[in-house]
Amino acid sequence: MKPIYSLIAAALLMPFAPSAWTQGVNLADGVALRRAPAWVSSVPAGTPLLGAARSGERMIAVGARGMVLVSDDAGGTWQQAEAVPVRVTLSAVYLNADGRAWAVGQNGAIIASTDGGQTWVLQRFDAAADRPLFSVYFSDAKHGVAVGLWSLVLVTADGGTSWTEVKLPAPPDGGKADRNLFKVFADPAGALYVAAERGSVLRSTDHGATWSYLTTGYKGSLWAGAALDDGSLLVGGLRGSLYRSTNHGALWQAVKSGTQSSITDIVAAGSNVTAVGLDGLVLQSVDAGASFKATAREDRLPLTAVLLGDKGSMQLFSKQGVVKP
Repeated sequence: MKPIYSLIAAALLMPFAPSAWTQGVNLADGVALRRAPAWVSSVPAGTPLLGAARSGERMIAVGARGMVLVSDDAGGTWQQAEAVPVRVTLSAVYLNADGRAWAVGQNGAIIASTDGGQTWVLQRFDAAADRPLFSVYFSDAKHGVAVGLWSLVLVTADGGTSWTEVKLPAPPDGGKADRNLFKVFADPAGALYVAAERGSVLRSTDHGATWSYLTTGYKGSLWAGAALDDGSLLVGGLRGSLYRSTNHGALWQAVKSGTQSSITDIVAAGSNVTAVGLDGLVLQSVDAGASFKATAREDRLPLTAVLLGDKGSMQLFSKQGVVKP
């Protein structure tokens, strides 16, 4: 397994990976357990969470053992979803304005909801190979892209009823198309981008059917990315690395983050940008990502995701679940 995935797993996933709670059972039983309904927690908001999404007042967060949390008051209170068909770690979730949602995770699992995340159905599960999916994005109710380990790219044109694997071209610097793909996002014009290993960003303008590589000039891994309303792009990752493009990824400039802590998520609202990361890192920008102010929580919690609320409020997520800002 790639070193960078091992690092992420050690920091965020491994305590809750299938091997940690299926020891002593055979392979068939282990698969059955992962395909079992999500673990029910007595303190769901305290479950390790890795990804989150928001549309209006509805928020969804996902994490260990198939945990899906929903909130209808912008994060004021949280409840565990009623029906989740898998018990694998879920790493990311996407929520459309119409209440349709998709979440992805280990074993290449993809689950979908039509009621804002309250109930879910299984769309994909690969029991033969545990190639985790790290991120998912839908441009509308039909067209979606999910990305993950070793250049795994899946696309759908029917809302996830069927998923097709897309083979990426070889990178321009040589070697195989085997880079880990960590975050997929879109700009206002509908172009798709993926933050990936070795400082790479991938770009697609045809709903993910074909991809090209963009070079940031960075050699480390990029775990997070976002597009702003003005079309500018931001990606971030290991050791506080941040890069910005204002011309659709053709050229990238390094942005001083003021930190050596790795960045795990970036979100934007207008010209305001917030990023979070390990060691309790919170980065904030009011100039569309041209500059950032870095702070760190006293508890140094490894933050995994952030959502922006009304009037600049934040909702944070971590290995310890929902976190108060």
